[in-house]
Amino acid sequence: MARAIIADDHPLFRAALKQALTETLDTPILEAASFEQLSDLIRSQPQVELILLDLTMPGNRGLTGLTSLRSRYPDILVVIVSANEQVGTIRQAMAFGASAYIPKSMPLAELQQAVHAVLAGDTWLPEHLRDAVEAETPTEHVDFAQRLEQLTPQQFRVLECLADGLLNKQIAYELNVQETTIKQHVSAILRKLNVINRTQAGIVFKQMLNSPDVNAATDV
Repeated sequence: MARAIIADDHPLFRAALKQALTETLDTPILEAASFEQLSDLIRSQPQVELILLDLTMPGNRGLTGLTSLRSRYPDILVVIVSANEQVGTIRQAMAFGASAYIPKSMPLAELQQAVHAVLAGDTWLPEHLRDAVEAETPTEHVDFAQRLEQLTPQQFRVLECLADGLLNKQIAYELNVQETTIKQHVSAILRKLNVINRTQAGIVFKQMLNSPDVNAATDV
């Protein structure tokens, strides 16, 4: 049974990662080229415990993919593998629940070390960036991450829809529930995120998870 999923839109890079992980894991490793494919695989493979996630793959906007996975599947470990080595981005990713952050410039041997550490219950950061990343994380990132953790998976999905500008009626259609249920979710979201209205909730969510640092590098 599959134990890990490599989620990256570059086939050659996926192949390299898979070869490295095959030496570390003794179970089949699945691949996804988009966040939609990743979501489908998770639903069909409930035994998956590890995901290596590219920040800029299709369907993944900044750190929204990470936060979505942590909300819906809190038992799955998520490791970010990205060309983006901005310290601010790495800090945010770790604050929002990543178990490790692996720059694509790192040798595959270090990726194996990172996976070993994560599966052993530790977090992992590249040594040359560790001191800078582990310096005090901006309070607003920590606070927002803690507030996001209070949302149920359904509330998180509603928040994503709010950030996309959808109305309650449209969200209800998307999630196949009653509009009154969406209104209840929105009220709970505003309370848990400590914001005054749905517009502010969507803006804060987008700003926090799609900061300039997160989009500063294009993965290769």
